[in-house]
Amino acid sequence: MIPSGFEYHRPADVAGALSILQEHGDDARVIAGGHSLIPMMKLRMADVDHLIDLQDIDALKGISIGTDEVTIGAMVTQHELIENDALAQAVPIIREAALVIADPQVRYVGTIGGNVANGDPGNDMPGLMQCLDARFELVGPDGTREVPAREFYEAAYFTAREDEEILTKVIIPVPAAGTGQAYEKQKRKIGDYATAASGVMIQTEGGVCTAASIAMTNLADTPIWCEAASDALVGSDLGDVACKAAVAAAIDAIEPVADNRGPVEFKKHVAGVILRRAIDRAIARASN
Repeated sequence: MIPSGFEYHRPADVAGALSILQEHGDDARVIAGGHSLIPMMKLRMADVDHLIDLQDIDALKGISIGTDEVTIGAMVTQHELIENDALAQAVPIIREAALVIADPQVRYVGTIGGNVANGDPGNDMPGLMQCLDARFELVGPDGTREVPAREFYEAAYFTAREDEEILTKVIIPVPAAGTGQAYEKQKRKIGDYATAASGVMIQTEGGVCTAASIAMTNLADTPIWCEAASDALVGSDLGDVACKAAVAAAIDAIEPVADNRGPVEFKKHVAGVILRRAIDRAIARASN
């Protein structure tokens, strides 16, 4: 099928994009890489009268790495995340996750902003951003605001972004030196969404875990950042008992549904295996 007719807009700045959004209201949608919206339009599952392409907005591009924070423009592609060595040095888990998103053709065009803003529970970056305690900058008619990633996702495809707002930046605290980071993903084939995926960060001092962060992907209608799983590791020697407790807490927090990737019990089993692998690799990478 082909999409129904629409007007195509390609503004040069955020103000121009917001003006079109305000003018056309519910009849307008913004597009970044297009891997979510275009297929929906082709299937006539999304009826868009005005399509606003963000490709020409330079303010939405670029990666800035500071001492305390990394700022990534919403139009930065997954390929650019992979290729940026300074970013990989500051936050290596981002490259690790981006490398298992879809396939190279998708990564050359797909953007971090589109991945996190769409609210698709199968996307990799939303859970990762929760693990990293990132914030999303939103710009709208009433100005600019920031929303923590851990508060952004409300239900499948429903987020805290208002209809006339555009997600412009992702802001990530730089993890402390020596933080162990790992992203694990199980999928049926290259290009598929995860059956289960997990991002883990662990800090240690003197053999004791001083901080941890655990998030899970595609195991509920939103990404799951599990504070109870993180708490099970903090203060422990990261031995088998603590790791099993963290996995158990995460499994209690997820709510997978049966689909063509498997029944609920299978997904829970895979989630436990994937999370334990991520925990073990994060521990191995953590340094006192």
